[in-house]
Amino acid sequence: MANTAPAALGFRAHSGWAAAVAVTGPPMSPVVIDRRRIELVDKKTQDALQPYHAAAEMKPAEAEKWVKHSIDRTQALARQAVQALIGELGKKGHRVVACGVVLASGRPLPPLESILASHPLIHTAEGELFRNALSDAGAHCGLAVTGVKERELYPRGAAELGIAEDELRRRLVEFGRLLGPPWRQDEKSSTVVAWLALAATGERERS
Repeated sequence: MANTAPAALGFRAHSGWAAAVAVTGPPMSPVVIDRRRIELVDKKTQDALQPYHAAAEMKPAEAEKWVKHSIDRTQALARQAVQALIGELGKKGHRVVACGVVLASGRPLPPLESILASHPLIHTAEGELFRNALSDAGAHCGLAVTGVKERELYPRGAAELGIAEDELRRRLVEFGRLLGPPWRQDEKSSTVVAWLALAATGERERS
């Protein structure tokens, strides 16, 4: 019989792509059922990887139009990638109901004009573009979306899962041992945020 237990996705974004992990099973003892890289830009499009860098060289009206186009295009590609992953897992009997996204720890961004005047803010905005696209994709696909700041992943994971941080890290190492490489920080962080999203789903179903 096909596995109909809820499954959750976890994402850690980079410029133009994201690490993705899927977990299922009991919230206290999940298993990793998929891990992959998903693309969030069309690499044939010039400046797609760093749209705010490109916008900084444009006139204000042109920059605003370009940034909006970049956001829209990235959202569309993220939605396609997440929908495809949900579909593949569904064919294997997994019911994806939630996703988690690793977030940055920064403050909300100022208006575009201020962003383009600051090189650090340009980098921050590009990171936010890809993270926001993943959150949008999850919501668009009907998933419950959980966002967790990177620096809070392990403390929050330990608190909400009811295990010590050392045990959480040990479990992640064990996942990697079972799956084999690649098993870097990207996959570990994606697993923790997926695990938290799965646990949150369990809480909602019990309430």
